[in-house]
Amino acid sequence: MTPPETVSETAMSASTYDPAGFRPLTFHDAVPRFAEGSDTPRAYLERCLDVIAAREPVVRAWVTLNEGGARAAADAATARYKAGRPLSPIDGMPVGIKDILQTKDMPTEQGSPLFKGVQTKTDSASVLALRQAGAVIIGKTVTTELGMSHPGPTTNPFNPAHTPGGSSSGSAAAIGAAMVPAALGTQVVGSIIRPAGFCANTAIKPTFGAIHRGERLGFSQSHIGVHAGCLEDMWRVTFEMARRSGGDPGHPGLFGEATPRPPVRPARLIVMESEGWAMTDGLVADAFEGVLRQLRDAGVTLLRRTDDALIAAFEEAIAESLALCRDICGYELRWTLENLVERFPTGLSDSMMSRLDLARAMSIDDYRHALRRREAAQQALAALSPLADGLISLSSVGPAPVMENTAKDSGVTHTTGLPAYNAATSVLGCPSITLPLIAVDRLPVGVQVIGQRHHDAALTATAGWIAQHVQPESR
Repeated sequence: MTPPETVSETAMSASTYDPAGFRPLTFHDAVPRFAEGSDTPRAYLERCLDVIAAREPVVRAWVTLNEGGARAAADAATARYKAGRPLSPIDGMPVGIKDILQTKDMPTEQGSPLFKGVQTKTDSASVLALRQAGAVIIGKTVTTELGMSHPGPTTNPFNPAHTPGGSSSGSAAAIGAAMVPAALGTQVVGSIIRPAGFCANTAIKPTFGAIHRGERLGFSQSHIGVHAGCLEDMWRVTFEMARRSGGDPGHPGLFGEATPRPPVRPARLIVMESEGWAMTDGLVADAFEGVLRQLRDAGVTLLRRTDDALIAAFEEAIAESLALCRDICGYELRWTLENLVERFPTGLSDSMMSRLDLARAMSIDDYRHALRRREAAQQALAALSPLADGLISLSSVGPAPVMENTAKDSGVTHTTGLPAYNAATSVLGCPSITLPLIAVDRLPVGVQVIGQRHHDAALTATAGWIAQHVQPESR
């Protein structure tokens, strides 16, 4: 544990990724010190600001920092701990907010010059819930343009020549750079799990609708999730938001307890290949097989598509999830883009205009067909429930590509990495947790565990056991 008076040299400077030596920033282990008076939320915040000052010129994770507001919130949390009345287990925790979610005291620019300086003076439901739990909203993190593909300025915290992933670029990089212990992200296709994997985060994309999305309700598969330095902080932030804001309208919200469940060994896991397996980097595939060997050696039975007809049917149902996400999300985004083009004819990137062109070519019948395919995939996942405790796959097809990457899929340019392993879980609306279990070429690669809908708490227990019993594989 880092002494409260100091910040590690690793946190203060860029370094290539070494899973044996990397120490993410955590918060839950500082809380006992707050209670006994040997540390304070204000001092914890100042250490975070020191790291941000040292690393931000290169990492560029933040759009806006509200240092004054953060210090005032941290002072209030310090007073509550001194009085023995903290609001929640995350009282005093510095948290970054992806700049696609509204904050009453900072602009919400959505990664686009069209929204430069726009301040709604409104908190998104998730942000308001965090404030009510005592969290310290430290600033807004960089997102890609409108949360899609066109990148912002953020770099990978382990190699600035590489992308941090998107669209939750700044949130993932802020965790990887040990700037804050937690940050909010959103995912429509791969925007939480993939960048989290690229930046050695532990992160959750919860069950669809488990966290109230506030103004993000325009997408039928957008999720709000949490990037963190560890599972315990990840779960506590997720739970405290859900406790206060509930789930989306018409959804029951997150199920589970305030305290993360103890780690539980899964008896069986299904290896999800999806469309990503054929695209996966050879070294990453080899390292993933090493992770699977460790699980088998620990007594976990692993099943693949050739082991059961239901698994084969499931793999077939998710085989074109990238194109399915493109169609559903493009159709749903079209009306926003049409209005922006009318107001700002040259204001959108070429990447965004290509999405609009694809959406314009869709009919309502095309959209209905896409929704039927999504429903069929969700039913195929539910059919797997008796077979295993969950699924496991990679979080990306390789380590973070260089910043100039222009991978294409079905007419869409992915400049922040191909979301081939993430589109399926977004289509399925199921919970997914990524763990930093692989290093390739001195860059992190995530491994994700996947559960049935509304089994987020049980999935966190599974992920906790895997994190304890699987040693990171390096290639």
